[in-house]
Amino acid sequence: MVLPAETEERVKRRALSVCQDHLRKALDLSRKVPQMIDFFIHNDKDKGRTLFNDIRTAEDEVDTARRMVSQELAEIGAILLSREDFLRFTNLTSEIADFSEGIAFRLLQIMEHNWTVPADIKRDLLKLSEAVLDTVLKLRETMMVLNYGSAKTMEKAREVEVAEHVVDGIYRELELKILSSKLELPPLVLLRDVTKLLEDSADKAEDAADAVRILSFMM
Repeated sequence: MVLPAETEERVKRRALSVCQDHLRKALDLSRKVPQMIDFFIHNDKDKGRTLFNDIRTAEDEVDTARRMVSQELAEIGAILLSREDFLRFTNLTSEIADFSEGIAFRLLQIMEHNWTVPADIKRDLLKLSEAVLDTVLKLRETMMVLNYGSAKTMEKAREVEVAEHVVDGIYRELELKILSSKLELPPLVLLRDVTKLLEDSADKAEDAADAVRILSFMM
């Protein structure tokens, strides 16, 4: 509950704190995706199953953190004019977490069904996931400098854009490689889904960076 004595400056700090905590959990989940792909490369089903269960648990934690953000913003009320932008940021980063679970599920299914995937496609998939993680890491850096003014925030947000463009380039090449491969239809469809979810994750990170840009003018 917001007390009358609480200033907008104080509630901004409250909102920023819960959003940063939510982003931290989403980032921790994003870090698990390259790990899952590494198990996929080595066809380590046991570790893949264990990690998938960890990812599902982590996704639940992200959802809990998102609800906490919503509750906090509801308690803050109209005193915080930018609360919708905080909420938009959190919803975007929650989607990144959802995509991570979808990626892990599809990779595990390919392993469980013993479908063969060429080694070069697996390596490129790892490269793509690492580029996506770099984009999310740069999003965190953007959020962390929010209190240092709009100029610094803009600078970091541009780094997110650059990282997202790198993801786009890797994604397009990998998509063509998958489509021109001699893969069976089921793993081909699942791999296309995986690459699209990875690219979508980077897109959401870029959208979230845009939300941070807007917040920087209000902090």
